Amino acid sequence: MLYGITAAIAALLLTATLAALLRSLSLRLGPAEGRGLPGRRAKPRAPGRVRPVPLLGGIAVAGATALVGWAGDWTGAAPLGPGTGRLLVAGIAVALLGLAADLLPLPPVVCVAGVAVAAALTVPYDELGAPAGVLAVAWTVLVTHAFRSLDHADGVMGTVGVITAFALSGCAAAELMDGLAALLSVLAAALTGFLMHGWPPARIAPGRCGSLFAGFLLASAVVQVHAERPAGPGLGAAFALTAVATADALLVLVSRRRAGRPLLRPAPDHLVHRLRRAGLTRQGVMVVTGLAAFAAAFTGLCIDLGWLGAGAAWWVAGAVAVVAVVGALRPGVRPRRDRPHAIPAPGGPVPRSLGRPGRPRPEAPGAVKVH
Repeated sequence: MLYGITAAIAALLLTATLAALLRSLSLRLGPAEGRGLPGRRAKPRAPGRVRPVPLLGGIAVAGATALVGWAGDWTGAAPLGPGTGRLLVAGIAVALLGLAADLLPLPPVVCVAGVAVAAALTVPYDELGAPAGVLAVAWTVLVTHAFRSLDHADGVMGTVGVITAFALSGCAAAELMDGLAALLSVLAAALTGFLMHGWPPARIAPGRCGSLFAGFLLASAVVQVHAERPAGPGLGAAFALTAVATADALLVLVSRRRAGRPLLRPAPDHLVHRLRRAGLTRQGVMVVTGLAAFAAAFTGLCIDLGWLGAGAAWWVAGAVAVVAVVGALRPGVRPRRDRPHAIPAPGGPVPRSLGRPGRPRPEAPGAVKVH
């Protein structure tokens, strides 16, 4: 108990410190100014100026989680065990792949393939069997990239990740998987420390490095926790624990399939984009998704602990289906091919690509960004 509290505090403070240092370093060396960084974020700061947000915050999340987790294993205070240790190594490999995607123009299929290979090396085939193991790999890839999609708005991925990690650590502790429970608690603390800088308006973003790392650890941990459970409660709890990320993934798949757009091409059709377009502020989007994640994750935890039956997951599934169907039936969103990197200041001149030169552009309360 004492080590758990100490490890959580250490991960929180270490992540917050590393994120601040990385932001300062990125602003000085130039990566935050958009030198070849795909999908950088730019926010209005003053008429004609923008405030760049670095995408290297994932290094702080992955680094702090790995350091604190391995410190506990090395000292013997919280041994990870072979399965959890292998999971952490695979997660670091996924984080490095995400970092490469932040710095280089890697095709999306490379990230998908890399996550699939990492998942194939960590899935417990002995408990699941080969057919179910293959399905678990595909599900891990889907959820991992769904967490990546949640990073389209400030603080959303971190908030959903913290809630999911805390609930999942309780599930792991109930299954007597102490090493995995400790690692998930450290991850939750690290994401909390990152939210000190990622709270909207964010000063640094996790990028693909942080979002893929957190999504992979959470998705793989869900598979390991529920590998030996009966199919009904196991599948219901697993779905509920990742309901928000799954809803976003299904919404994107259905809407892009219906519109005939490529599945891996970025577009402003994610859940957070639609919430912003509905009139919610950046803080409002984070609060709404956080409350939804809490309700779903708490349902999954109660199913694991036996407080609710597996049928409770159908309520979560119904809510996810409603979100996916209603969102997909709304008019399609076509991203501008000539979208500028800098967002025009409210009331300032509109670039030629957005309209007639010199015409004032009113502030749009439902404006969203794509990256």
